[in-house]
Amino acid sequence: MGTVAGLPMAERADDRDGLRLDRLHVPLGPALPEWPAGLVLRLELQGDVVQRAEVDPVPTPSTSGRAFWNEPWLRASAGEPVTVGEAARRQCAAHLDSLGRLLGVAGRSNAAARARNARDRLLGGAGRDELVPRIRPLVRRLRRSWTLRWLVAGVGAQAGGPVDGDVYSRLIAWLDAIEHALDDLDDVGLLPDRPLTGPRGRVDTGTPPSQALLDALPGLLEGAEFACARLIVASLDPDLDELAPQHLPGGHGHG
Repeated sequence: MGTVAGLPMAERADDRDGLRLDRLHVPLGPALPEWPAGLVLRLELQGDVVQRAEVDPVPTPSTSGRAFWNEPWLRASAGEPVTVGEAARRQCAAHLDSLGRLLGVAGRSNAAARARNARDRLLGGAGRDELVPRIRPLVRRLRRSWTLRWLVAGVGAQAGGPVDGDVYSRLIAWLDAIEHALDDLDDVGLLPDRPLTGPRGRVDTGTPPSQALLDALPGLLEGAEFACARLIVASLDPDLDELAPQHLPGGHGHG
């Protein structure tokens, strides 16, 4: 490795085909379209293949309230009465938000816009009679899309753990959860004390579910093609707001 005009040159190393290629260091984030807010990844590339990936230390969010997407379950963990329907509404909106991000990265801008529109209607308090005709046709269309399946199947695959499967299976899991939540929108029963499972996993274990997603990212990215990196990140969609201490059950914020 040397310098030209005082600037460091790329190093060389063997790639998976035995060729000597430049190793390029590429940061992604913290502000990109269709990107988890605040996330910074540092990738080491050879050709179009990610050889190494690191997640930058995540700064503690400064917001003082509960993490928005987990708020109903965190309220329930504090002993407040929260209905199943209220939690289902937030769950459905959260998955539509993540779905819109993944579809945007995949180049499905029209479907992404429909997912975001449905998310906004949910958060605005629209009733089930209005929501079902908006959401179920979108879910059916995505399930039947062979081009979408061809694009993301096999990408970011892992067996077991919090991110079991590939990008396509995680997409299907979101669609399943969206349909299930639609069925529960009018349920006036109260959430049980345990388990408390938000959009990204259990919120009552002391460890935010997005931490497990961040921990899994380097392993999923290493060996993947650079063009697939953003699809993998979007299929996990970690919520960095969960990492603030005051967003955990029993946690306390600091002035």
